[in-house]
Amino acid sequence: MEWMQNIIQQYLPYISDNQLIQSALIFLFAAIVASLAKFIIQRLQVISTKKTDNTVDDHILDELKRPLRISVLIIGARLAIGRSELLIEHMDIVESILLTIVIYYWFRFVINTSHYVLKYLSHSDRKAKLVQRHTLPLFDNLAAIIFYAMGVYFLLIAWEIDISAWLASAGILGLALSFAAKDTLANLFAGVFILADSPYKLGDFIVLDSGERGEVTHIGIRSTRILTRSDVEITIPNAIMGNTKITNETAGPHKKYRIRIQIACAYGEDISRVRDALSEVAAQASNIEDEPAPRVRFRTFGDSGLNFELLCWVSEPVLRGRVSDSINEAVYNKFLQEKIEIPFPQRDINIRSMPNNNIL
Repeated sequence: MEWMQNIIQQYLPYISDNQLIQSALIFLFAAIVASLAKFIIQRLQVISTKKTDNTVDDHILDELKRPLRISVLIIGARLAIGRSELLIEHMDIVESILLTIVIYYWFRFVINTSHYVLKYLSHSDRKAKLVQRHTLPLFDNLAAIIFYAMGVYFLLIAWEIDISAWLASAGILGLALSFAAKDTLANLFAGVFILADSPYKLGDFIVLDSGERGEVTHIGIRSTRILTRSDVEITIPNAIMGNTKITNETAGPHKKYRIRIQIACAYGEDISRVRDALSEVAAQASNIEDEPAPRVRFRTFGDSGLNFELLCWVSEPVLRGRVSDSINEAVYNKFLQEKIEIPFPQRDINIRSMPNNNIL
């Protein structure tokens, strides 16, 4: 800014003697530069939109506007305050405050950009990729931890806080916390392993060994949340999730789920008629997948009748209850229409001898 001060002193002698006016001009110049930088980024954003198909560069340029503009304004404010000499005695505090503002906006830019880039990479169509949909929470949480630590580090530097003593005591404090919060640390380590091994991912329907069943809505470092069919959210510590048996109903080559409708007919019924009736019910049912096709299986000879099973597929596990209900009703009505007897438990009692009816 010396060249600006030389111009002011040469051509505007009145202004050169007034420090407040000089400070205002310096800040005004910084505001003009900030507006010019915003305009340049907008033009670059328009050009990149036409030349590239992905949205990553557009998002980065859009997020870059605010921290860049704020940084230029903060630099102008620092120079203006220094020129005015109004807060010369408290300049250290002023600089720390201004640096805190700059760090905050750049921290937001880094966090938002990293989250967007990781999400974009996880949804890309590339075959060989490190960031996938099921590993997105792991990388997202690790990036957040790293950037939060960096943000705190830069804030301590901005306020000229000596961190050497903090680092020296971190080992002792970490040892004490490891004993006091061993359950929390177990959840943290289990959460990292779950995100890396990926036995389940967001949107999967899982069944726990304890019987809870629901959709995975959140995978965090400390816990996992599932939403049951009753719209009740269950939060389970990752230490438990890492040491329990989990049935993932959505895992596999596709999300289709096979439902089993068990039905019995009385002994003496025509097996072909039963097969045809069950196949007709499956053909007329809604929400049933055509591939794989529904199948009828004659399973066992039961105590009271012949046990059959109708196997059909739905597009996702969430439809299991609704489709089972409609098919059960359709099978019952079909058996009534075809006069196919549905057995119930019966017992034959043979009396070998009658008790003496003489009354003494």
